[in-house]
Amino acid sequence: MTDGLVLIPTYNERENAELIIRKVFSLPQPFDVLIIDDGSPDGTAAIVRELMAEFPERLFLEERSGKMGLGTAYLHGFRWALARGYEYVFEMDADFSHNPEDLTRLYDACATQGYDLAIGSRYIEGVNVVNWPMSRVLMSYFASAYVRLVTRMPIMDATAGFKCYTAPVLRVIMRERIRFVGYAFQIEMKWLAHKYGFRLKEVPIVFTDRTRGTSKMSKGIFKEAFFGVVQMKLSSLFRRFDRTAAATSPAHQPSPLTTAATAGPTDS
Repeated sequence: MTDGLVLIPTYNERENAELIIRKVFSLPQPFDVLIIDDGSPDGTAAIVRELMAEFPERLFLEERSGKMGLGTAYLHGFRWALARGYEYVFEMDADFSHNPEDLTRLYDACATQGYDLAIGSRYIEGVNVVNWPMSRVLMSYFASAYVRLVTRMPIMDATAGFKCYTAPVLRVIMRERIRFVGYAFQIEMKWLAHKYGFRLKEVPIVFTDRTRGTSKMSKGIFKEAFFGVVQMKLSSLFRRFDRTAAATSPAHQPSPLTTAATAGPTDS
């Protein structure tokens, strides 16, 4: 088992699943991969199961009964990773909008440079987005500007979903009741890491819109983010973020997730 685990949530990604898995495993830096599939009707999970025979003890699969939201998929993956002792846990999309080769740069920011959370940033060096219409580029860019204005969080790409967490960050944040499951989930996780005093690093990347499959973005996701930022800021005014106290407090117990789990390396 390596010390890094890449979490890839999927829903109807049969066109990308095998390609993204093989690409991650071709990197010189070794990573394990956990696919969290939300009952894809297109057979995504079946493709992953076939590949597990080729990559034993490196490729794992968690199957859930249906679409439960991106945030809950990642939270499920975080718990899975922490239970198995991974030190570096990555979020990455299945559709190649995140370049797998950048995983090594995110890993280096945490493992070598000592940061607690590394963020693959589209906006830290200009605007590095390919194949998006200008309307969506502007919406994403100004969404991050809005987050900075409300929260005063010094992050240029507040909605980024390509990240590397160290285990200590996750152990603290997972004690929280994470409120959001869509677009705002990415903001909330950065916000909590920032408020608890962890060191955040933005690593410049080029984001390329998917060429296979269909986007899962919706207006409701943006609405959740817009109002969620205000809720996060207001609630933070009435509490303290004590990392030591959080690390020793009882873990928040999530709602039960219906899964048909494929056994990982340390499952009993």
